[in-house]
Amino acid sequence: MECVNQTVVKEFVFLSFSALAELQLLLFVIFLLLYLFTLSTNAVILSTIVLDRALHTPMYFFLSVLSCSETCYTFVIVPKMLVDLLARKKSISFLGCAVQMFAFLFLGCSHSFLLAAMGYDRYVAICHPLRYTVLMGHRVCAGLVAAACVCGFTVAQIITSLVFHLPFQSSNQLRHFFCDISPVLKATCPHAHFTQIAIFLLCALVLVIPLLLILTSYIHIISAILQFPSTLGRYKAFSTCASHLVVVIVHYGCASFIYLRPKSSYSSSQDALISVSYTILTPLFNPVIYSLRNKEFKSALHRVIGRAVTLRQC
Repeated sequence: MECVNQTVVKEFVFLSFSALAELQLLLFVIFLLLYLFTLSTNAVILSTIVLDRALHTPMYFFLSVLSCSETCYTFVIVPKMLVDLLARKKSISFLGCAVQMFAFLFLGCSHSFLLAAMGYDRYVAICHPLRYTVLMGHRVCAGLVAAACVCGFTVAQIITSLVFHLPFQSSNQLRHFFCDISPVLKATCPHAHFTQIAIFLLCALVLVIPLLLILTSYIHIISAILQFPSTLGRYKAFSTCASHLVVVIVHYGCASFIYLRPKSSYSSSQDALISVSYTILTPLFNPVIYSLRNKEFKSALHRVIGRAVTLRQC
């Protein structure tokens, strides 16, 4: 297929839902309800953490940043997808595609490093409980979040620049519902092997480095927990890490399947299905896993609701 300059490619057309024309209205309703539920639960989490002083701890600080990140993460993808489900032509401009990819990568990469920071927080809490307040002070927590954002911003800027400086094929069709790396690379000319390898290595580093940091933290955590004298103590210590582990497994499982594969094995149908899970379902379940099943958080939520009811009655 003929290759063209980026200035010729004015827009991209999404084809992911084109084969589901009869179900698009139903999908719109389902995805809209899931999106509204995600927004509402994250809003509840953020407001509860801000309003209840008992939750002003490093763990809940990281959780509030995670909830904010996931809210922005879904905002980058889902509203455009909902509009496309009702539109006849599902397109996005060349610049809009680049901006969407950058924002998506920035939030996704920051999310990976943020999970690593949360793993370090659990390591300090369990392995160095007496020094926890010193080692995880406000400056340290803010520094870890800032470092995660800087890493995410840098990687997103590099990958987006590499992708959109490639020559594209004359076809502007993307078999996906947003501008992810794999479908956009599929639309580029096949001879840019060096750039594609560089993008693959960057994606691998973003996934592998935080994952190695998390694994290192949990090796020390498990070693410390096994030395606890009581079974109840070991159970309580591990329960504080269980939610984080579940989110890590889901996040890295989906991301590894999508990004740690060569371009030749790209499957549009499989990637679209996995992408729906980590753009809609994962942000939906994470608040439930982290907060709404947490006894401490539920107690704080009851206190916040009680104070709000009291203020209204006054």
